[in-house]
Amino acid sequence: MTLNKLSEKQKLVLRWCHMPGTRDKYSALVCDGAVRSGKTVCMVVSFILWAMRFFDGATFGICGKTVQSAERNIIMLLQTMADITAYYDLTYSRSAKLLTVTGVGRSNRFYIFGGKDESSYMLIQGITLSGVLFDEVALMPRSFVEQAIARTLSVPTAKLWFNCNPEGPQHWFYQEWILHPQEDVLHLHFLMQDNPVMDATAIAKAEARFQGVFYDRYIRGLWVLAEGRIYDMFDRRKHVVSAPPAPCSQYYVSMDYGTQNPTAMLLWGKCKGAWYLIREYYHSGRSTHRQKTDEEYCDDLEALVGDLHIRAVIVDPSAASMIACIRRRGRFLVIPADNAVVDGIRVTATAFSLGNLFLCDRCENTLAEIDGYVWDDKAADRGEDKPLKINDHAMDTMRYFCMEVFGRNSIGPITIGGR
Repeated sequence: MTLNKLSEKQKLVLRWCHMPGTRDKYSALVCDGAVRSGKTVCMVVSFILWAMRFFDGATFGICGKTVQSAERNIIMLLQTMADITAYYDLTYSRSAKLLTVTGVGRSNRFYIFGGKDESSYMLIQGITLSGVLFDEVALMPRSFVEQAIARTLSVPTAKLWFNCNPEGPQHWFYQEWILHPQEDVLHLHFLMQDNPVMDATAIAKAEARFQGVFYDRYIRGLWVLAEGRIYDMFDRRKHVVSAPPAPCSQYYVSMDYGTQNPTAMLLWGKCKGAWYLIREYYHSGRSTHRQKTDEEYCDDLEALVGDLHIRAVIVDPSAASMIACIRRRGRFLVIPADNAVVDGIRVTATAFSLGNLFLCDRCENTLAEIDGYVWDDKAADRGEDKPLKINDHAMDTMRYFCMEVFGRNSIGPITIGGR
């Protein structure tokens, strides 16, 4: 990592914990802002170099939303960085979740932790840490973050490192670490222009992926409220068609399963690089006063598909009996859906924005739901991003499909959701 190729903010991330003036003044660094703004790479390098310069035989923490995300975003990154591997040997034990860094006469241990829910704080109890790096801290529960911080209190020279993309303005981390920080917290706000790798073309391409609240958060780097229509980029004149322009080459079905709540199935076809919702199925046991069996729903699934070859049926992961029933028949491959709600919304919104997703006008239930699909104001007041859970079964079903087909190639693990 050559200093003359870095932005001024990236240089400060590398230097703050080494220069006497800032090293003595600050015990924590917070880097927030836009995606692809270059904050994570320089923070990881700085964290490791700081630990290896000032400690020997010490223990540190590297925290992600999950262990897997920390391995992907931090460990795999470190193993490819010449600025680290040229001076240190890195050994990672996946079973122990332990990275050992050795070199220049020193050796330190870095344990990997995942802060995915409120119970995660128990995983980090009882250990003494000389420093902690939190990757995407805004996705972690407060209890986990505060427990990790508490593990450093007995080490006078310990430092804390936080990076994240923005969420809502009531989020606890924004309120306590950014809006009202302690005097020993250094806050750096990053935009794409702070990353020399992102030229004008790359920035324009990234900007095209987001609209609405996602644009404000992930491009402008603002901690703004998610409010109003969720798919505010959806335009009936643009995104609703009578039929795909040519025969489709691939097909999927996505399914949201309900007992008294509606069961929705959506048949998707790929045409000329875009995906089209070409047929829908919608049955409400409450409205019709008749609840169907799993076998009947399987019959309806086969009727929806007809003689088309379906790559897979993507099903609500909680619908264990429905998944088992489809598998017993042996006709379709079944994939449990990724039910990350706000990630799914973000991926679906991106697909609409890029012109990769269209709905046929015969799919009346889906079209009716999309107009009324809005953010929950009460959840926003609590600092949470949630859709209002009313008439959203086709929306859930669409989200399952988009996470499977578009989510794997998305811009990265971005999710909407003190001291």
